Amino acid sequence: MNNQQNPKAIIVIFGATGDLAKRKLFPSIYRLYQSGKISEDFAVIGLARRSWSNEILRDKVGESIEDAFSSREDLEHFKSHFYYQSFDVTDSGSYQGLNDLILELEGMYHTEGNRIFYLAMAPEFFGTIAINLKTYCLKDNAGWARLVIEKPFGHDLPSAQLLNNQIREAFDEDQIYRIDHYLGKEMVQNIEVIRFANGIFEHLWNNRFISNIQVTSSESLGVEDRARYYDHSGATRDMVQNHMLQMVALLAMEPPIKLTTDEIRSEKIKALRAIRPIKSDEVDESFVRGQYDDGVLNGEQLHGYREEAEELANSNTETYVAGKIMIDNFRWAGIPFYIRTGKRMAEKSINIVVEFKDIPMNLYHQDESDRNPNLLVINIQPNEGITLYLNAKKTGHGSVAQPIQLSYNNNGAHSINTPEAYEKLLYDCMLGDATNFTHWDEVAYSWSYIDSILQAWEKKEPDFPNYASGSMGPKEADELLEKNGHHWWSIT
Repeated sequence: MNNQQNPKAIIVIFGATGDLAKRKLFPSIYRLYQSGKISEDFAVIGLARRSWSNEILRDKVGESIEDAFSSREDLEHFKSHFYYQSFDVTDSGSYQGLNDLILELEGMYHTEGNRIFYLAMAPEFFGTIAINLKTYCLKDNAGWARLVIEKPFGHDLPSAQLLNNQIREAFDEDQIYRIDHYLGKEMVQNIEVIRFANGIFEHLWNNRFISNIQVTSSESLGVEDRARYYDHSGATRDMVQNHMLQMVALLAMEPPIKLTTDEIRSEKIKALRAIRPIKSDEVDESFVRGQYDDGVLNGEQLHGYREEAEELANSNTETYVAGKIMIDNFRWAGIPFYIRTGKRMAEKSINIVVEFKDIPMNLYHQDESDRNPNLLVINIQPNEGITLYLNAKKTGHGSVAQPIQLSYNNNGAHSINTPEAYEKLLYDCMLGDATNFTHWDEVAYSWSYIDSILQAWEKKEPDFPNYASGSMGPKEADELLEKNGHHWWSIT
């Protein structure tokens, strides 16, 4: 890892006219600049097919920052670091022109040959761009070169392997930074600290003391303007293969030998390897899929998924997934990890609930229906923080216990996909810290697990739509837990 805390670099953004650059990347780079984490020794080159100029790009940068932050005196100076070049990813002349511009800016900004290539565009071009960057010697420079890739990384395991092979022709694994913006969130990064810095939890973090773990990521929004992409992807590819399984890996991993990138990744990979594969004829016993129908949320009448766009009229794409994941290792044998994620649900929330087993004879809760298990709740969104649910004597009512809460609020009121997550990940990339980026082995094991589920679903016609907008998903998701004597915890 590079210990230089004010890194110097040329940041090249492929797809600079797109939504990701406008909403996430430009504001994140500005916040890094404003906080002094990057010095004056940087430049950003925006690439896209449009016939923009430096001035147009700088105006767009200003607009994107003003949308998120108040105007700053240094905004004009910041914008002067941005340059634009019209670019065709399949044209050799475009890469030669880019090389000339980079060399010119490296002389102006003294960036010591450090280069980040950020692919904020359609994934079908990832391999082409990576190979061309090597062919035209854009990654062979005096400093370091890093390739940042957004999801989706493939559509299944074979396509992900093909893409990875193309990229690895040009870049080494330690030069590839696969972004999962969930890993940039403060409370997701806090999972390791909660576990490994607190004996009260780590000693209990196993199948002897934990009953089940639940990971929920619910959205109240529908597909909005992402209908074409989403219908090709669905909730399983869009959320489970990456974000949900990454959180499961953090919750299930063994303590690393050291807090280094390689050691942390190694333990996450072991956890993903230990996930029990699901046979195609067993998928319905462990996973539930859903698609939202019309409904009411906060007094507003909402359309069903198939009414969101003309091309969705007969779609069988899932907008909801719930599943039971079993991890076959010494620590977790027999303990279910439940996950659920969906759109048009009752609330926008991301949280983790660790339910501890009850004591063998609970004198204060002799009625099964009246028991309140100890819970550890990690709120990732909207109210970042940690809450521990315990039982204590109810005032004035003899030997009656009631649940109480011990809470820590992180005062984070930001959504999961905000610039703050990208800001941290961009800075980590500039420092050469790949801890919160996904290694190829993590991607491969995740796809291997997910593919069997998707293949089973493709052979069977779903009964869609099967949950109302504004609900918390189909009833089958509740039944999935009830079979094991569990239920979803609704934590707000």
